[in-house]
Order: sequence, then structure tokens, then C-alpha cells
Amino acid sequence: MESEMMTSSTWRKVAYGGMQPGFDDNHTDDSFLEEMVMNANVVKRDILKVMLDSVSISQYLCIVALVGLVWTYTLRSILNENSLLLLDVTLLGLGFLVLLLTKEMLSFNLFMRYLLNISFFISGLYALAPIYQTLTTSIRSNSIWAVTVALLVLHLFLHDYFGSTVRAPGDLHNPTLTSCISLNASVVASVFIASCLRSRLQVFAIMLFSLQVFLFAPLVTYCIKKYSFRLHLWFSFGLMIATLVFVYTLHLLLFVMLLGLLVFITVVCPYWLIRMQEYKFEIKGYELYFIVGVFRCVPFKGLQLGHCYGVIGKCNTILIWELHHDLASVVD
Repeated sequence: MESEMMTSSTWRKVAYGGMQPGFDDNHTDDSFLEEMVMNANVVKRDILKVMLDSVSISQYLCIVALVGLVWTYTLRSILNENSLLLLDVTLLGLGFLVLLLTKEMLSFNLFMRYLLNISFFISGLYALAPIYQTLTTSIRSNSIWAVTVALLVLHLFLHDYFGSTVRAPGDLHNPTLTSCISLNASVVASVFIASCLRSRLQVFAIMLFSLQVFLFAPLVTYCIKKYSFRLHLWFSFGLMIATLVFVYTLHLLLFVMLLGLLVFITVVCPYWLIRMQEYKFEIKGYELYFIVGVFRCVPFKGLQLGHCYGVIGKCNTILIWELHHDLASVVD
């Protein structure tokens, strides 16, 4: 009689209703895991594409390194205020030239708005230069450099390497909170460096240079990348070579450190990412809705749920309970 009941009834994959006639409470058959899907959302990455994407990180790292070089040469009196002002005008002209060459992304009205905003920005910066000059007169230079390096590291850590804090033409996405924090960190670092200079014109020139780079360099590189990815690669590799040459003239150890960091970011990190993909494992089962009567929950991961009654909604995890003093498990 029992064998006839076993053959006539069909086991159903349910999580409610108690024991099914003819089957044990913890019985499962071959269909229990047939709807389980593995690695459904795992993205397969190509190492060459990852390496090309990492070029944007190396590119901006070189931009920040060039800013540090200009700061160092200015503090050593190798660059005076006239050289800094010439550098500012050159960078500003080149930036607008790049925006104009990518003319499908920039209208004339938007260009004039940028020009007006920059004129207000330069005027306000010149007016605030005396305040920046005396901001850290009571702070030792070692402390200033330590805080500046820490702020630059924070800036690099939080920077948006695939966007721009200044919203690019045609871009519908607003800057993220972390990118704004990154920009503020770079601005404060620039103020600390500018406060070490003696003349008002030097303070104005170095602040203008720093803010031009930190504000508008991501916008220019973003427009270049959107216009032509091949041009973006050529510009990035040329910038890396130029940065390494300038750093080599400053100090050999800094050159070795920068070269090793660029190789690590562009080659080693993409290789690690691809190698780690083979260890990525995702399990996705069917979605389960069930109703449970009175049962006593077994503590799971330190949580004691006590006696429960009612509806337990969508289950997408492992639920373990004790029903009639027998352990049963439902795995989704």
C-alpha cells in the first residue's frame, strides 16, 4: 500500500503545507536544483579592453604628477610669476581649442557661457589671492607638505576617472558626491601650496594653474575620449612619456616609482582582474513565495526569531527552521 502511494503521488517543490503524502519531510528529487542558474550575471572581460580602460587612470595620474612638478619648480624659484602666467594662458588656450575641435559636442552659446564663467572665476581668484597668501603663515612647511600629499592621495582615490566634475557638453549625468569631494581636496591642496609663496602675483598664477588643471583637465580629456578613442590613447601615451621625462630630470627615485606605478595600473591590475574572474561564482535559483504556519525558528547567523506566524514573502536566500522537532531546509 505504501509503495503504491509512493508511485502514484508526485513530489512537489513547495515550502509550505507540511509533509507530502508518501515522502519524507526532507525528501528531494532530481528536479530540486534543475532551475538553478550559475554565473548568469557575471561579465566576461577581455584583458586588452581592461588595459585600454585603465589608460584613463594612468593619464590622470600623470596630470597630477605634472601639477606637483610645477609646484616644486615654483617653490624652488625656477618658475617665476611671468612663466606661470604664460603657462596659464597657454593651457587655457589649448583647452578651448580642444573644445572647439570637438565642435559636435560644443555649441557657440555654450562656449560663450564657458568663457564668461572663466572670466568671473579669474577675477574672483585675483581678488582672493592676498587671503591665500597669508592663510598658513603660522604653519610649518613640513606640515603643509604632509597635508598636501594626503589631500592629493584622497583626490586620486575619489576622482571620477571616466567622467568630469564640470559637466561635459551633451552629458546628462551630474557629478557624483565622491568626485566633488575629490575636487575639494585638490583645491585645498592648491591653497596650501599657494600660501607658501611670497608675492601676490605668484599666488594668483599658481592657483589659476592648479584650478585650471583640476577643474578643466578632466573635461578636456573627457571630450577627447568621446571624440576619438584612438586620439585619447595617443594623447595619454604622449602625456605619460612627457611626465616620465620631466620626473626623471627632477629625481631618479621618483622616476622609478612613477614608472612602476604606471606599469602596475596599466598591466598588473588588469591581469589580476582577469585572473580573479575564474574564481567568481554566482548562484541564482527560482523565486519562491510561501506561507508558513506556526513554527519555531532555528537561530541563523546569531539571530533568534522566536515563534513566528503569518506570511513570509519572497525568499531569495537560505531559510532553516525546525518543524515538529524535525530539521528541514529550503534552498533558493
